[in-house]
Amino acid sequence: MRYPPVSILKQNNMLFVRSFMILFLSCCMAIRINHCFSSNPSSLRTLPVDGHFSFDEVHHAAKDFGNRFQLLPLALLYPKSVSDIATTIRHVWQMGPNSELTVAARGHSHSLQGQAQAHQGVVINMESLQAHKMHVYSGNYPYVDASGGELWIDILRECLKYGLAPKSWTDYLHLTVGGTLSNAGVSGQAFRHGPQISNVYQMEIVTGKGEVLNCSEKQNSDLFHGVLGGLGQFGIITRARISLEPAPDMVKWIRVLYLDFTTFATDQERLIRAENTFDYIEGFVIINRTSLLNNWRSSFDPQDPVQASQFQSDGRTLFCLELAKYFNRDRMDALNEEVGNLLSQLRYMTSTLFLTEVSYLEFLDRVHVSEVKLRSKGLWEVPHPWLNLLIPKSKINDFADEVFGNILTDTSNGPILIYPVNKSKWDNRTSAVLPEEDIFYLVAFLNSAMPSSMGTDGLEHILTQNKRILEFCETARLGMKQYLPHYNTQEEWKAHFGPRWEVFAQRKSAYDPLAILAPGQRIFQKGISFS
Repeated sequence: MRYPPVSILKQNNMLFVRSFMILFLSCCMAIRINHCFSSNPSSLRTLPVDGHFSFDEVHHAAKDFGNRFQLLPLALLYPKSVSDIATTIRHVWQMGPNSELTVAARGHSHSLQGQAQAHQGVVINMESLQAHKMHVYSGNYPYVDASGGELWIDILRECLKYGLAPKSWTDYLHLTVGGTLSNAGVSGQAFRHGPQISNVYQMEIVTGKGEVLNCSEKQNSDLFHGVLGGLGQFGIITRARISLEPAPDMVKWIRVLYLDFTTFATDQERLIRAENTFDYIEGFVIINRTSLLNNWRSSFDPQDPVQASQFQSDGRTLFCLELAKYFNRDRMDALNEEVGNLLSQLRYMTSTLFLTEVSYLEFLDRVHVSEVKLRSKGLWEVPHPWLNLLIPKSKINDFADEVFGNILTDTSNGPILIYPVNKSKWDNRTSAVLPEEDIFYLVAFLNSAMPSSMGTDGLEHILTQNKRILEFCETARLGMKQYLPHYNTQEEWKAHFGPRWEVFAQRKSAYDPLAILAPGQRIFQKGISFS
């Protein structure tokens, strides 16, 4: 056997070493380039925007109302124009899939689990968007055009100048238009008007490619329906045209109590089916409260003070039906007769009828009063491990028996809302996920946890209770769906969407194919297939 000459071996070795070094340096360069794309703000600094980027003062964008997740962004954009938002997203889109940079829209930071955060990405402060001045049209089909970063409370105040108001609300009005329309927007008017996403005529959207598109029922309708309830996955809402109706002057605000859940639920269902009924219907649960009067707002008056003072709850779980009838001052006599007739059909404990009259603005902004009080006590910026569920009507008694009979027996750490809505008032073309039945209940556990507490008001205890509730819903096969959903894996998200997952993933592929938008929802991950 002949061996190759030593000179050839040396030459081959040199070629091998040289090739290896080129390959090694190429890999290092690629890694470095990818790292620069994902964490170097220099490319963002040179973007031509009317507003400005902040790269230092970004810590507050890593917090939200939930106070449980803190993901620090690379930059915070304060846009003055829609073009600023489109330019930024288009820049990230053009970087391609090798860049890890993502973008999240942040409204009034009322997300619960980091949904509006973007770890080492760009957070867009939607409240600084100045492109669209609010405009109220008061013709035959009135509407308001508002920026996606506008607060609902400011929309209400502006519309009231024209004697108008949006039809559907959330309980808390210090939220942005884009934020609630990306979920649904539900309150006690939803049984009649549907959620806020059922009351939108058109929107302006910036997609995950940086395109600015107008959409409505007739124009870009797939995007229109996808964005509504779409959890921010297909585009950022920069403008919305919202349906309006004549606004009343006043509200007769009523609360009555029940000891029996079935009676409480049946009365609610009767009211939401009736043609002549209240304008607002919600229920809530009072657990282990011994003093009835001390738990009412001071502005409420008992119909019969003597009977009310004699009522004792004895620590029992009570169910409160909260009702409102809107009216103008010139209809007082007719209103009182109408309310009396409606109440006479209900089976509440007669000694627990409480009433008050407030302005329409005061009623709709009622939760803000509680916010001010909690802020004054330093109890607003605490962890909020909320749990919001949609339960089919046929299963609500099973749910109540277990949850209020076995899981939550001693106390609650915040309001517990429970009220039915009509599915017929929801548009099934949107991205909102609902139970199968025609009537379902919103059940909201609006918990606040005390920092550092290891007791029943501590975060771990509340999270354990939430887990027990979810596990019961699963094992009992209630057909529950989460509202404001939160899951950690795509498999869990697929189960949440069920047969609607395919359409949801197709829309993602069409409007945000690189998964740039809303990474905090944890539905899609950049660079990973949507299938």
